[in-house]
Amino acid sequence: MAQRPPIIDADGHVMEPPDMWRRFIDPAFRDRAPGLVQTPDGRARLVTEGRLSPRDDAISAAMLARFAADTRKRLPAYHAAGYSAESQVRALDAGGVAISFLYPTQGLYVAAVDDLDPALAIAICRAYNDWLLEFCAHAPDRLRPVGMLVALHDPRAAVDEAARVAERGVRAIFVRPNPVRGRTLGDPAYEPLWAECERRGVAVGIHEGVGAHLPTVGGDRFRTFFATHTASHPMEQMLAMLSLVERGVLERHPRLRVAFLESGCGWLPYWLWRMDEHWEKTRGVEGEPDLPLPPSTYVRRQCWISCEPDEPGLPELVRVIGEDRVLFASDYPHPDHEWPKTVETMLAVELPEAARRKILHDNAAAFYGV
Repeated sequence: MAQRPPIIDADGHVMEPPDMWRRFIDPAFRDRAPGLVQTPDGRARLVTEGRLSPRDDAISAAMLARFAADTRKRLPAYHAAGYSAESQVRALDAGGVAISFLYPTQGLYVAAVDDLDPALAIAICRAYNDWLLEFCAHAPDRLRPVGMLVALHDPRAAVDEAARVAERGVRAIFVRPNPVRGRTLGDPAYEPLWAECERRGVAVGIHEGVGAHLPTVGGDRFRTFFATHTASHPMEQMLAMLSLVERGVLERHPRLRVAFLESGCGWLPYWLWRMDEHWEKTRGVEGEPDLPLPPSTYVRRQCWISCEPDEPGLPELVRVIGEDRVLFASDYPHPDHEWPKTVETMLAVELPEAARRKILHDNAAAFYGV
């Protein structure tokens, strides 16, 4: 058997200490920083300017309790350690993972509020990024920070924050797929951000999280976690990809690297076919996108997507999408997956050794610029 490659986890998570936001935020915003409040059911919840994270109409108190119970049950030692940096490394050792690129948990929500004061939103991101750099300094060869940039309320401030974290050695930033203040990711207001990321070689991870105070697919018509979560993750990613293609972002920035995370990959072959079909039907029509290449060409040239190791027909999906475009992602320590069974399931998928190495190591190395 061929030697297993060093595994790179393209999408791991941290569990932020609840007092972190007030400790690390600019003192000018300390009294407005996200913090814990007691809800009527007696539980502590994180709140930003009166908005609970996440929204109760997307994730109920009962579902949050279920998540907490599952996490304690499946990860007792790491939970007892408060998900410290040291325990994060022990978790990687248990799964045989060499490097993990880290995304937030509460950070998916606390600044993802459509009408939040732009100055507060970027201050929240800066606080998280400073904390994460300190967290990852425990084992910089294993724990890799992904800068939080969900505060797209002020596009110019977002550029400045992307530059700031890049100067401190951060190789990637993440944004949410949802519109912010009516702007999709393809909006011209974000051109300077994409240009800055391209110029600096900073990768862009797109990561959804159901329950933000932002427009979300399914959030206007469903009220159960079953429905909102089923819809939001793949469908918001589909629309984010469509926006980047339709508005010409990938055409204008051919060296911009983008990954679509935590939504599975089964939707991508259909979406590529549908975008290409509509590109063929609308070419040359006034008012339609003026794209010289089919949408699938842009995606295959500069985009990656993470897979779920138990997706039906994953080997065939890999063949269709391209074995050099698929990423392994654990989602540790979130309760959607059992650690380290996620790694074990991925290793059990029947793939050619060359494809296995790419998914477990090479593709993430290429995307993150390792």
